[in-house]
Amino acid sequence: MLTVYIVDDSDVMRERLAESISDITGIEVTGQSGNPFDALNSIKAEHPDIVILDIRLPGKSGIDILKDIKRESPAPLVIMITNYPYRQYRQGCMAAGADYFFSKIDEFEMIAQALRRISRTKTDNRRGA
Repeated sequence: MLTVYIVDDSDVMRERLAESISDITGIEVTGQSGNPFDALNSIKAEHPDIVILDIRLPGKSGIDILKDIKRESPAPLVIMITNYPYRQYRQGCMAAGADYFFSKIDEFEMIAQALRRISRTKTDNRRGA
């Protein structure tokens, strides 16, 4: 079972993400937070396989959190999400180690698609495929 931690300051968005993930076989949400400092501490303590991370958070940038968690070993996969899908954000996130980058506005369904691919890949790797 792959574990996911969700970081977004919107309660509605966290609920929406958790609901979309609940239908994916082999993946479960093990934590979520709207506070970037609590999220960072929880991610370092819990070591989730995947982090879904909003770029804009109160008090600390999601990009800064991305850099912090990518220093961990092993580092989780990180899916960056934003309402501001500007090219400079995408480039900055990918340069900082993001594995995926999606717009909440018009790419929301791609988050679940990416998680399904990740789950299938991990399952196939365990089977020796």
